[in-house]
Amino acid sequence: MEQISWIFLPDPEDTPGAAARKKVIFFLVLAFALSAVGWVFVTKYTASGDRSGLVLATVFTMWCPGFAGLLTRFYFQRNLKGFGFCIGDYKWQIISFGLPVAVGLLIFGAAWVSGIAGFNSYMASTVFSLAYIPAFVYALGFNIFAAAGEEIGWRGLLVPEMAKFMGFTELALISGVIWTVWHLPLILFSTYNGAGPLWYSVLVFIPSVMGAGLILAWLRLKSGSVLTAILFHGFWNYFIQQFYPSLTVPTPASNMMLGEFGWACPIAYVLLAIVFWHYRSGLPTGIK
Repeated sequence: MEQISWIFLPDPEDTPGAAARKKVIFFLVLAFALSAVGWVFVTKYTASGDRSGLVLATVFTMWCPGFAGLLTRFYFQRNLKGFGFCIGDYKWQIISFGLPVAVGLLIFGAAWVSGIAGFNSYMASTVFSLAYIPAFVYALGFNIFAAAGEEIGWRGLLVPEMAKFMGFTELALISGVIWTVWHLPLILFSTYNGAGPLWYSVLVFIPSVMGAGLILAWLRLKSGSVLTAILFHGFWNYFIQQFYPSLTVPTPASNMMLGEFGWACPIAYVLLAIVFWHYRSGLPTGIK
C-alpha cells in the first residue's frame, strides 16, 4: 500500500525525472478513468442513434485527457505552468495549420484528378461563397476546441513530462501507442470508423495515429507551444473529415482511400513522421 501511495504523492526531494514519472503515471490513470465514463456514454448514444447526445459524449471524451492534465499539474505543482500556453515563433503555428490543409488537398486532389472520386462543383460553389464563411468559422472553431481537450493532455502534459526522462524516439513511440489505445473504444463501439470493415479501419488507423503522435510531439517540443498541436489536430480533423469530403463525390474506391480511415492517410502520416523524425536533432538539448 505504501508503494502504491508513493506513486501519487508529490515529493520536493524528487529528481526532475522522478517527479515527471509520477506526473505521467498519475495523469494516465486519471485520463483513462475519466475517459471510461465518456466511452460508456459514446457507446450508449451510438446504440440509441441519438446523434446530438453522441456529439456531446464524444467532445466530453476528447476533453478527458485535458481535464486530467489540468488536474495533474495542479495537484503536483499547485499551478498550471508547463502546458505551453504561448504562441512562440509564428512559423510553427503557420506550419501546424498549413500542413493539414496542404496534405489534405494533395490527397483529395489526387483522387479528383485520377477519377477515383468526383469533384462536387455544386458544393464548391457554396463552400467558396461569402455566405459560407460563418459556417466555415464555426465548424473549424468547433474542431479546434474539441482537439484542444486531447492536446492539453497528450502534448501539453504527457509529452513534455516524458521528455524529462527519455529520448524523443522513445517518447514519440510510447505516447503514440498510448494515444492509439485510447482511441480504440471509440472505433470499436461507436460510429468513429470508416466505410469498410472494422478490421480495415483499425489497420489503417494505427499507423496514422502513430505517425501523427510523432509529428505532434515534435511540433510541441520544438515550438514550446501546445497551440501547435491543437492547431494541427483541429485543422486536420476539419479538413480531412469535413471540408474536403464535402467537395467530393464518393465512389467505392474513394471510400477506401480518403478520409481518416482511408489508405492514403496512414501513408501521408508515416511519410511526414519520417521527415520530422529525421530532424529530431534540432529539438531542444537533451531531447533526441
